[in-house]
Amino acid sequence: MAERNEPRPVRINRRRLLGGGAAAGAAGIGLGMVALTQRHEPDTADPLETVPFYGAHQAGIATAPQAHAAFVAFDLRPDTTRADLIGLLRIWTGDAARLTQGSPALADTEPELAQRPARLTVTVGFGPAVFPLAELEHRRPAWLRPLPPFSIDRLEPSWTGGDLLLQICADEVTTVSHAVRVLCRSVSSLVTVRWVQRGFRNAEPGKSPRNLMGQVDGTVNLVPDTPEFDRLVWDDGTTQPWLAGGTSLVLRRIAMTLDTWDEIDQEGRELSVGRTVANGAPLTGTDEFDEPDFTAVDANGIPVIPPSSHIARAHHTHDGERFLRRGYNYDDAPQPGRISNSGLVFTAYQRDVDAQFLPVQGRLAEVDALNIWTTPIGSAVFVMPPGVSAPGDYLGQSLFEA
Repeated sequence: MAERNEPRPVRINRRRLLGGGAAAGAAGIGLGMVALTQRHEPDTADPLETVPFYGAHQAGIATAPQAHAAFVAFDLRPDTTRADLIGLLRIWTGDAARLTQGSPALADTEPELAQRPARLTVTVGFGPAVFPLAELEHRRPAWLRPLPPFSIDRLEPSWTGGDLLLQICADEVTTVSHAVRVLCRSVSSLVTVRWVQRGFRNAEPGKSPRNLMGQVDGTVNLVPDTPEFDRLVWDDGTTQPWLAGGTSLVLRRIAMTLDTWDEIDQEGRELSVGRTVANGAPLTGTDEFDEPDFTAVDANGIPVIPPSSHIARAHHTHDGERFLRRGYNYDDAPQPGRISNSGLVFTAYQRDVDAQFLPVQGRLAEVDALNIWTTPIGSAVFVMPPGVSAPGDYLGQSLFEA
């Protein structure tokens, strides 16, 4: 019998990573210290639990992340009018209000599938094209445009852009799939689907989830209902009064080259991220939520956390560079000859994309050790309007009727 030759793990040491020698480019997959406070997954998943639909803010942003998500981007048909768009939003508002509370949509052909809402949320976003179509270009936020190109981007049209967005999240995948189908079918005469991205995330109660690289992901984040969350996430309406209570969404599809990541030994993985694999603690600490010490050096004077590690590059340089992260893993069918086609649907919510997200992404574009194994293949920016105050109102009403 022939011997089986196991591949030897590739070793990466601190000297190799010192000063960013391991990689250049930007993925920013959300492993780093972008915020200061922690945010846990929900402790239980009750299939009958509901999330309120009406309120000052849209649900699905400050909501504790559900286990499953689908992001659906649409293109408006060329003959769509402003009145058509308002009609679409009224349909989505009414159906979302019903579905999230465990009731079927008006034209629901499978009403039984609506009976387990499982914390369903439906969140709507507008792309740049909505504003000229509605003759409201003067109300478009200055940051609402495609992100500038980054050197390591390999963006594919099938995952990029969009005129409208539906973000649909729940703790049961059947609930998500049913809501996607109902909400897409009801407006098919006005829009075409540009792309659909589905994701999942799981964690033990009180613990942070792991991404498909095996790393603890989302260790720290902004906490809802705190002054810093309100200041950094929700728009206050100063520049655009109609947007008070809304926010922005940057969505990046990050492909992970897991077939080569598998070749790296544990020390190399930890040095690339700046955290231990076992519990997500920074290399200068023992607990996941310890503050990393980027000034610490070893006996040879080499930084314990390499300057090119992900958490070193993603760490905010001032308070205004923080934002809310809400990422989801994806694991799609691989191409022939490959083992995996996996990655992260990375979502970031902030008041101002230019002031908060771009500086961090720019640093990661320069150097990030993880960029050897991660590649942005999709990108989109949306404005997320405020919530619906009461029955009879509709999503985006403050924009169209201000």
